[in-house]
Amino acid sequence: MIKLFKPSGAERSAALRFLLFLSVLTLFSCADEVIEPLTKDEVYHLEKPAGFPEMTFDVTGNPLTVNGIALGKKLFYEGKLSRNNTISCGFCHIQEYAFTHHGHNVSHGIDDRLGMRNALPIQNMAFLKNYTWDGVSHHLDERSLVPITTDFEMDSSLPEAVGKLNADPSYKKLFKAAYGDEGITGERMLKALSQFMATLVSADSKYDRMKKGTAVFTTEENRGMALFQNKCAACHSGGLFTDESYRNTGMYYNAQLGDRGRYRVTLDWNDNMKFRVPSLRNVEYTAPYMHDGRFYTLEAVLDFYSDNMEDQPNIDPVLKQNGHPGIPMTGQEKQDIIAFLKTLSDKNFMTNPKFAE
Repeated sequence: MIKLFKPSGAERSAALRFLLFLSVLTLFSCADEVIEPLTKDEVYHLEKPAGFPEMTFDVTGNPLTVNGIALGKKLFYEGKLSRNNTISCGFCHIQEYAFTHHGHNVSHGIDDRLGMRNALPIQNMAFLKNYTWDGVSHHLDERSLVPITTDFEMDSSLPEAVGKLNADPSYKKLFKAAYGDEGITGERMLKALSQFMATLVSADSKYDRMKKGTAVFTTEENRGMALFQNKCAACHSGGLFTDESYRNTGMYYNAQLGDRGRYRVTLDWNDNMKFRVPSLRNVEYTAPYMHDGRFYTLEAVLDFYSDNMEDQPNIDPVLKQNGHPGIPMTGQEKQDIIAFLKTLSDKNFMTNPKFAE
């Protein structure tokens, strides 16, 4: 016969207290799990996708680590970096649109102030040599300083942002995990942000799979690729689909914004209205287009290049044939090129939870 154990009242009370303790402990553990860094940090190995240029990100001066990237991700979506705690990097760089500010001709910042340019996508930055439409920024570790301090973007300062982070105990834990101590500095903050941005690699489009032999293009896509190579690849070349040059493409001057592109950096009139050749990866999702967001469809962009370019003195020679500006394209050719451009879309990149808030 089995003899059942019957606990006393005191034993039952003690057991209940222990279970309650475990429940509370579990609750707090789950609450911290989202941002709790690794106890021992690990090096993060960033692989170079096939066809990409060599990585330009300085891993010697800013080693990529799991905890550094985790900190950078939290900072990327942190409104405290702005003056009134409302604008984060992720506010103007939305993942589902390849980290652009979708639906706005130019970006909207703090107090709904308008910027002067359309936000470029944040992707494959670890492999780029320059950033922004005019190339004023050359180092990813310093890139975030501009939006944080610009009055129509986040309108803050490094001391102000650091002060807010120092008042948050969770950030002290994250900085310690990433850097070995609780010291929160502007330099560390900027480096963590660039670590996260360096991991935003997009290289899994239908085009990439076709190059690997795991996807097949349609007849229309193949025609579009041939046309693209003939009419567009002089500027949009290589694995990033940009040669990173600055070119005058015959866009008329927008007096309302007063933006003359590369000229703002060099003060050389030969650079008037020259803008950086943007990457075309994920271009299907990064509307509106051009530096001032003047076009909302790819059809409108190609119509501009075929029929509406302005003949400016320093227009790029590759865009002027037989003395006339423009790239000759029929309506069908435009549709074929657009079909190819859509093969550059990387939907996994725009839904990857490791990049999400």
